[in-house]
Amino acid sequence: MKELGEYIVHVSNILSGEQVERMIDILINAKKTGRKILILGAGRSGLVGRAFAMRLMHLGFTVYVVGETITPPIREGDVIIAISGSGRTHLVVVAAEVAKKLGAKVIAVTSYPDSPLGRMADHVVYIPGRTKVSKESDFIARQIMGLHEPLAPLGTLFENTAMAFLDSLIVLLMKRMGISEKELEDRHANIEMP
Repeated sequence: MKELGEYIVHVSNILSGEQVERMIDILINAKKTGRKILILGAGRSGLVGRAFAMRLMHLGFTVYVVGETITPPIREGDVIIAISGSGRTHLVVVAAEVAKKLGAKVIAVTSYPDSPLGRMADHVVYIPGRTKVSKESDFIARQIMGLHEPLAPLGTLFENTAMAFLDSLIVLLMKRMGISEKELEDRHANIEMP
């Protein structure tokens, strides 16, 4: 846990304030103009996206998760937030490409800005993280080369850091839009499954 927490703090220190501010501006503009926000991600990145969608809904955004049965069609001017550590997850890249062709603005949250997702996005937020197992499998060789990879497997560092980033973004949106925690609470589900 300490190693994961230290990594999140490290990323918070190198995160581009300009990238964060532009994402906030895009989201606020979408809300002001009545545009939908659609969240896109696969696997654990998709779960992170679902948590972010819930908080955006609490803030009063019109937000959906791609793939849910109640998700309406994307229209010109809508915003899609595609979350993929590798930026190469086929379903995410293809869905983002379709959204862009339909006139949506694509925000990529990824560890690889030069990936297919990053290259086609209108805006990229770079969240570094180990997304796959090292190409060098020998532990001693990695140590000699200075590749001190954390113990967290696969995309865990990206997923945890993306979750912390997106949760922090909610706080920034609350402040920027003047929304109180009470207003979020008023939009929270009052019927929940056991």
